[in-house]
Amino acid sequence: MTVTVEPREFKFVNFDAALIERVTRSMAEAIGIERPVRVEVDESTQLGRVEIDIADTVTLRIQSGALEDSRRPRHQSEGATSATIGRALLRVRDRLEGGFGEAPADDALSLRQSAAWDTYVATRLQRLGLPVNRQRYVYNFRNRHGFTDVADGAFERIWQTDGLTWGELESISTTGAAS
Repeated sequence: MTVTVEPREFKFVNFDAALIERVTRSMAEAIGIERPVRVEVDESTQLGRVEIDIADTVTLRIQSGALEDSRRPRHQSEGATSATIGRALLRVRDRLEGGFGEAPADDALSLRQSAAWDTYVATRLQRLGLPVNRQRYVYNFRNRHGFTDVADGAFERIWQTDGLTWGELESISTTGAAS
């Protein structure tokens, strides 16, 4: 599988293109992405947005803040790099082969839908061996679905399940928010 990273040399941040390439290849293999992947890092911003373009080549446009070490500004974190790229590639796999064809485009997702999908992605990253702060996702889910036992039950159902389709995830999320 081909992985390309742009830029190859960073001018504003202390990042390593070879590390990004290695992490991307490793995550793509673990997740089952067989298409070429191109990672474009915008080093001109400290924000952390990630945009995904799925075509013959999967393109990840990542703002440098998403790969940054939170304790050392402008320095790369391998953990943040793995988590960011892993989250993006799991969404790619979901859209390509995971029954998420009818999911709205990322920028059209409601906050509730995004929180549910983030939860589903995070639990699978944890199963792949990446460290995940579960409580962060519990809190985000509660903020979007309510601080109720029903919402907590919906969170647990997503957290414990693998192989959901978009329709199933949306149904769990809607039920969790209906309380």
